[in-house]
Amino acid sequence: MVARDNSRPASAEERLKELGIKLPAPPEPFGIYVEAVQTGHLLFLTGMLPTEGRSAKFIGRIGAELDVEAGRKAAHLAALNALAVAREHLGTLDKITRVVRLGVSIATSGDVRDHPKVADGASELLQAVFGKTRIPADWFLASRVFHSAHRSNSS
Repeated sequence: MVARDNSRPASAEERLKELGIKLPAPPEPFGIYVEAVQTGHLLFLTGMLPTEGRSAKFIGRIGAELDVEAGRKAAHLAALNALAVAREHLGTLDKITRVVRLGVSIATSGDVRDHPKVADGASELLQAVFGKTRIPADWFLASRVFHSAHRSNSS
């Protein structure tokens, strides 16, 4: 974290400016759900995708169509989208006192072992914005195939 003249750590919004990061517009839900739910002092966000607007920026599996660096960039973009949703819901990222948990789902070719490096694409952004003392506990899930649920209009 950057210390100010008065020894106050930089706020999350100040860090974004210092880093030259402009958050994207918050993504719109792709289904019938909300992007953020607050209960008490906790804010829960839905899973974020690496999208720009309503378009997927990264499509494929790590180790097949995408390499680890592309996976890191995808995780970074998804984290930017999460920050945009949090800011929209809270009004400012400065209200966030701690990021408790970060989950990263990774589609792989099956023989990839660099899952933590991919997830770090999101973790490093959160650390840069919130500081080392407020980084989350990470978990990641890697799978050869992530199936999407399809709804039938006949039911």
